[in-house]
Amino acid sequence: MPKNKGKGGNKRRRGKSAAPQTRALEFKEDGQEYGQVIKVLGNGHMLLRCFDGVERNGRIRGKMMKRMWVRLSDIVLVGLRDYQDSQCDIIHKYNDDEARMLVKNGQIPAHAIQDEKDKADNGPGGIIFEDDSEEEAEEVHGRGIGFQRDVSMPDLGSSSEDEEEEDAAAAGDVDIDDI
Repeated sequence: MPKNKGKGGNKRRRGKSAAPQTRALEFKEDGQEYGQVIKVLGNGHMLLRCFDGVERNGRIRGKMMKRMWVRLSDIVLVGLRDYQDSQCDIIHKYNDDEARMLVKNGQIPAHAIQDEKDKADNGPGGIIFEDDSEEEAEEVHGRGIGFQRDVSMPDLGSSSEDEEEEDAAAAGDVDIDDI
């Protein structure tokens, strides 16, 4: 008999729909706060910057663990702990549309989310490089070329044994053949 390789039959596959489902927007209640993921620590743990100004270690609740993937810079709803202010539990993840609705309702600040256009303008990965001056950028773009570096490779085949002995003597190394 064949082994069961799938996770159900045809009836299970028929039940899936391709239409995205809209869900009701969840607002924070007492003992909850909005936060943004600033670092993924692994094993379901995240470092969060909550919008009350406190950085907390967050843990994804078990029900969400393999159903909802939380990534860097996602907006989440966290449940605060009464006995630990530095720890919290991630209880809900907001998608991009829901995060925009939270900004529109005044629940979170507007700088918390970036549009895709802003991420593309800021550079690779949405990173803003503050060290680059405008003069350097104009100089590079004005010439129409990228950075050019003069890299000269050493000639590996032309070194002689005498040069190697002199280098070793200058460095203070002792050669076994000289003893």
